[in-house]
Amino acid sequence: MSNSVAQNVRTFDTRPEAAVPAESPLAYAYQRSGAPVPTNRSRVVLRERPFLGHLILRGGAIVLDEAVREVLGITLPGEPQGLVLDADGERSVQWLSPDEWLVIVPGGEEFTLEAKLREALGDAHFAITDVSGGQTLVELEGEAARELLMKSVIYDVHPHHFPVGKGVTTVFAKATVILRRPGESRWELVVRRSFADYTYRWLLDAGEEYGIGVER
Repeated sequence: MSNSVAQNVRTFDTRPEAAVPAESPLAYAYQRSGAPVPTNRSRVVLRERPFLGHLILRGGAIVLDEAVREVLGITLPGEPQGLVLDADGERSVQWLSPDEWLVIVPGGEEFTLEAKLREALGDAHFAITDVSGGQTLVELEGEAARELLMKSVIYDVHPHHFPVGKGVTTVFAKATVILRRPGESRWELVVRRSFADYTYRWLLDAGEEYGIGVER
């Protein structure tokens, strides 16, 4: 893609300044299934982090790594299934496949980030897709978080097999999610909007024995 063509690429601003009301992918689930308040017996706590910026990057690792370093200040993961976070833990890059990465940033940054990446990539062969509206991120934290996941996903989540800094695409119950481990006791599920209600209700049911609580 030449610079002249890149300047004419039409990008869709998913966050226009118009006052358009937005609802979390779990908004209906909260009304339908409730949101139990965490208590001192809650061994796992669920939090949704809606309205984050989600970008899919595709292209050669070397050229994308240079652009991501320049724009975000972090590198692409150095190995398959890797997850890299910035110093604040607010921005991340995850390996999805040999030429595909997921970038998650605070909500509102994704449109500017996409424009800056396109500028930095110039004539390189690449693709950037904004999927922010199509998925949400759910956090699970607490001593029983891994036990809850053992009941829910087919992937081995033992610490020796799933260390901090790893992320995989796997089957969750009868849905597909991206499972990530950014911290020792914190796990993240990147869930498609269409699966959000199902995933939430499953977690409430599977987490009942652990006194699961929901922070909103």
